[in-house]
Amino acid sequence: MKKNYKNKLLEYRAAYEKNLSESVIPFWLNNSPDWQHGGTFSCLDTDKTVYDSKKYIWLIGRSIWMFSRLYNEFENNSRYLDVATLGIDYLEKYAKDSQGRYYFSLTREGKPWFYQRKPYGAVFAMLAYLEYSKASGKEYYKEEAVSLFWKIKEWIEDATKLGRPSMPGVPPMSNLANVMVLASMAIELAEVDDNPRYIDIIKQALNGCKMHFNPDLNILMENAPLETGVNIRQWPEGRIFNPGHSIEVAWFILHLVKHVPDMQMQNLALEVLEGSLEYGWDKEFGGIYYFMDIEGKPTLQLESNMKLWWPHTEAIYALVMAYCLTKENKWLDWLEKVHDYTFAHFVDWENGGWFGYCDRQGNLTHTCKGGNYKGFFHVPRALLFSIQEIDRFLGGSKF
Repeated sequence: MKKNYKNKLLEYRAAYEKNLSESVIPFWLNNSPDWQHGGTFSCLDTDKTVYDSKKYIWLIGRSIWMFSRLYNEFENNSRYLDVATLGIDYLEKYAKDSQGRYYFSLTREGKPWFYQRKPYGAVFAMLAYLEYSKASGKEYYKEEAVSLFWKIKEWIEDATKLGRPSMPGVPPMSNLANVMVLASMAIELAEVDDNPRYIDIIKQALNGCKMHFNPDLNILMENAPLETGVNIRQWPEGRIFNPGHSIEVAWFILHLVKHVPDMQMQNLALEVLEGSLEYGWDKEFGGIYYFMDIEGKPTLQLESNMKLWWPHTEAIYALVMAYCLTKENKWLDWLEKVHDYTFAHFVDWENGGWFGYCDRQGNLTHTCKGGNYKGFFHVPRALLFSIQEIDRFLGGSKF
């Protein structure tokens, strides 16, 4: 029987807005801000208590970005801006070392705890500055974001600048996460600045995605060799597939081609979305695997067959986009499958917010709502973006 697409989309939209407004936002808005020392907590348990008082810089950056985006595009609620400002002030005071590099974690009071030698804390600080500049009207933070963007690009191209030594046994490889974060920042910058350099970065990101494309499975691999003739499949790093990343980059590509029209890349994004779901979906127990080895060999990641919240949120938004773009019912069929699994396993209907971690069979393994890798980001972003995409498609934008 043919689905009534409009009714289904309105049904999903209502579910996403209700969950975002009545569950996800209140859980984090009421429990994550640290009004005494600044910033936001991310390690919240089911009962809303803080089980780790450390502050994780990349999650503070994500929280700032998310509350600022909600303030800018969802609800002009001054409390959102207050929490974003709390985070911005904390970043400005404590997040950087003397060389302008970002720590991974700090104590509650702002003393350095751990330095990761990766650029991702800085990536989300940059996105936070840019979105906060729009929310606050303070041009200074846009300038801060632009300056930081070019530093991050240097750090990604030369990790030794972050203190990571170059190992002679490791062949030159492109990492999908680096392609992804550069793309995410360039998209945000291109939307507020017509500097052609950002379009060049977007073009580079599109080319980078092609490099990671596996045409046999229609997926994006985590790592790709930068030199021809180098066989990286002799190592697990060369065989690893992260369905969540592949799906997330698929919708990133759909955003990128809005700035650099490319029908070939648009079609590739849709192929990647479908391929990633077909290959990454657990056909026995349902849900999206965390990691997979494309040759069926053991993975180094012991959590590979677990089901995590964020690949499912990325799939929800990607599928909403794919359907609204193509009107092909196969995307609506996939959306129904992913939506039903996600809302059955991760949503905490009693206490608010979402859980993050299930075993392969779908049993909850952790009671926490956040941690050092889970904060106020993937869930609200996917819900907000899906609402907005459905509104654009149906021509009735509410926000």
